Order: sequence, then C-alpha cells, then structure tokens
Amino acid sequence: MSGTVRLRPPSNELNPRVIGWWRAQSALLFGVPVAVLVVLGLLLPGARFWLLLPAVVLVVAGLPFVVLMPLWWYRVHRWEVTDTAVYVRTGFFWQEWRVAPMSRIQTVDTVRGPLEQGFKLATVTVTTASSKGPIKIAGLDHELAADLAQQLTETTQATPGDAT
Repeated sequence: MSGTVRLRPPSNELNPRVIGWWRAQSALLFGVPVAVLVVLGLLLPGARFWLLLPAVVLVVAGLPFVVLMPLWWYRVHRWEVTDTAVYVRTGFFWQEWRVAPMSRIQTVDTVRGPLEQGFKLATVTVTTASSKGPIKIAGLDHELAADLAQQLTETTQATPGDAT
C-alpha cells in the first residue's frame, strides 16, 4: 500500500548550532543556583561552608552534563518530513519515535525563544488530534523552520481528511 504511514527512523539531523543552544540552557539550569549559593555564601560567613558545598557539588555534577549531554542528544534527535507524514525521534535515555500523518495535522507553528534567537534557531510545533500532544522539532535553522512551516501548511491543506 502506497498510502500507508509506517514508523521508521527519520533521516535529518538538527542544525549543529543546537549543541550550543542546549549547552547554554543547561549552563543556565546549573549556573543560576550555583551563582545564588556562591553569593549567599559570600554574604553569610556563618553559613559559608553549607552554601558553598552544594555549589561545588552542582558544578561537579553540572559540568559533565553541560558538556556531554548535548552531544548525545544531537546524535539521537532526528526529524523528517515526507509527502505523507512528519517523523520525529527524540530523547536520550528514553527515546521516543513519533509519526504524524499529514491528514492528522491541525496547526503548524514556529517559536523562537531568546536563546534560540541568539543561536539563529527555531522550533517547529506540529499539532495533531493525538492525545499524546504536539510534535516538536527543536533546533532547526530559523530559515529552514520557516520554510518547513510553509511546506507543512501547504501540504496539509492539499491533503484530504479532517485532521480529527
């Protein structure tokens, strides 16, 4: 059957700049609490040890996470759009593979948060009638994301079905 949509590995990688974007997000995740603990440790001499110790623990735990996890995520995350479906694979420990047939797509959006803008990246969100929620393709070049949103919009408009 030519109209059958099957779950299969998507072929496209994300933009390599996504590694820097993920590192910046992770650095903020660990860096903000470290900065707060260090400032408090410097301002409160009686509690200095008990504030700086968790800061050191966070740095020791966070540094490998910030450096290595984005590399792993980049190797795993894939996406692809065909005439019949959108394919996405995400995750690192628990990998998730999803497919959205064009006939099920309801809306297509692009989002560019402040960090994404700095890295010239965007996220394409494909909303379907699925109870699992939307499919997100994060880490695309912002121009590619705009083109992809346009392509998906045109393809879904031309695809028969009511997207429910």
